[in-house]
Amino acid sequence: MLRSVTTLFTDLIDYAGLFPPAKLDMQRSVEAYNRAKVGGHEFALGRFICPASRLQEFTACASALLPGTFATSGYREQAEVSGPWRLSVLIDGNLDNDLDEIEGFNAHHGDEANGQAVVDAVEIKVSAVGQVDEALDQMTEDIFPFFEFPVNADCRGFVAALAGSVAGAKVRTGGTTASAFPTALEIAQFLQACSAAGIAFKATAGLHHRIRGSYRVTYEKESPACIMHGFLNVFVAAALIRAKGLDIERAEALLLDDDDTHFKFGDEFISWQGHGLDLTQIAKVRETFALGFGSCSFDEPIEDLVKLGLVTH
Repeated sequence: MLRSVTTLFTDLIDYAGLFPPAKLDMQRSVEAYNRAKVGGHEFALGRFICPASRLQEFTACASALLPGTFATSGYREQAEVSGPWRLSVLIDGNLDNDLDEIEGFNAHHGDEANGQAVVDAVEIKVSAVGQVDEALDQMTEDIFPFFEFPVNADCRGFVAALAGSVAGAKVRTGGTTASAFPTALEIAQFLQACSAAGIAFKATAGLHHRIRGSYRVTYEKESPACIMHGFLNVFVAAALIRAKGLDIERAEALLLDDDDTHFKFGDEFISWQGHGLDLTQIAKVRETFALGFGSCSFDEPIEDLVKLGLVTH
């Protein structure tokens, strides 16, 4: 595999199988995540996404799959040691209560006899700038918060509220209806605002495919199709904005690009229409700025990369 591909896609995809359009139950979701963990494309797998209200359900369904020693487990005596599963938790209740739930979860799964897992990130939806400061005051040092806010208006106030803090932004790049997808210009403006403020980000929803195009919004046979953003578009745009100062017009054009051939991959570079990134730039952007995206399917993004010849089965 090309080193540029490994660098760009390592830990890129957070698994959100509990959420639409997949909407799997907990048992099927943790089993799918486990298959990805032991599969040939594990390098691209990030965190398991779970609502705070379902952490106890996660424990009940996933414990037998988690790394650690199970002295009384009916499944096995010794699980393969591969480091704890990492989780990002959606705050879906009172923040204080959810943080207490996370603290208890981490204490329980810090004991390898219970299966090792750790919540090291949370995702919080906010609608007013003041909510950012309130939530930051409640965060502990071992939890990295992502704040999701609207991008269909000027998002610079939200980004400014995050500046100088240990926190990131979260952009919703799609959903199960056409109206859930922001425009390419809105995404470009979000990326540029985050870069200017030195704020890392993650994306969520609607990024199942590598390149911009028309795809069905759900898995139902009668599902309508709409134009969706490509994860390759979004993350190459983010990298060029952050590392090369790509201007808003070119960033929008990149996000609108539906031609695979405009994206070039070498062992030590990635380029789009003559705008290039070397390995060091790609690595720095992924480590400090463009952190990943949530997807209810791990297999679909990987299959798209296989079709492009960037990874093998």
